[in-house]
Amino acid sequence: MIEVHGYAIVSRDDRIADAQGRTPKALRNKADWRYFQDGLNAADLVVLGRLGHEVHGNPTGRPRMVVSSRASGLERRPDAWWWNPGAMPWAEAAARVLPHGGRVSVPGGQGVFDLFLALGYDVFHLSRAENVMLPDGVPVFSACTGSITAEAVLAGAGLRPGPRHLLDPEGPVSLVVWR
Repeated sequence: MIEVHGYAIVSRDDRIADAQGRTPKALRNKADWRYFQDGLNAADLVVLGRLGHEVHGNPTGRPRMVVSSRASGLERRPDAWWWNPGAMPWAEAAARVLPHGGRVSVPGGQGVFDLFLALGYDVFHLSRAENVMLPDGVPVFSACTGSITAEAVLAGAGLRPGPRHLLDPEGPVSLVVWR
């Protein structure tokens, strides 16, 4: 069985990046970073977008799958598995990479978050930097526009929230795990 976990830290207005597509310092938090890294360490596979793969190296050597239209189906390259969802279904790609099942961690970006929203998350770890606003930034899900929140998108996908945990009272940064 494959279990898919999404991980995002968002601003109060549901943004994961600034207008230039970069993660601003205001969204970086040590407590959230530790929680996020623990989640990636527990994964059998980390699935992320091409740009994230190019910007963020893989010094830990975690098994990676890069979502990219530049792949023809599923390709094993020296740096990662490369997968084109338009050329191969997720179930087939996952079965080839994780034939015995396992945990998949999805750290984004928006296109990959949207893709797995459609495929189905088992769990989504939504951290929120409660005092940060990025009005021209990139939303976590493309549906997060106007009054549609990340919580509404996750609920619409059939996930239910767990209790709110305060990861960092100084931020404040909170975490809700959706299942």
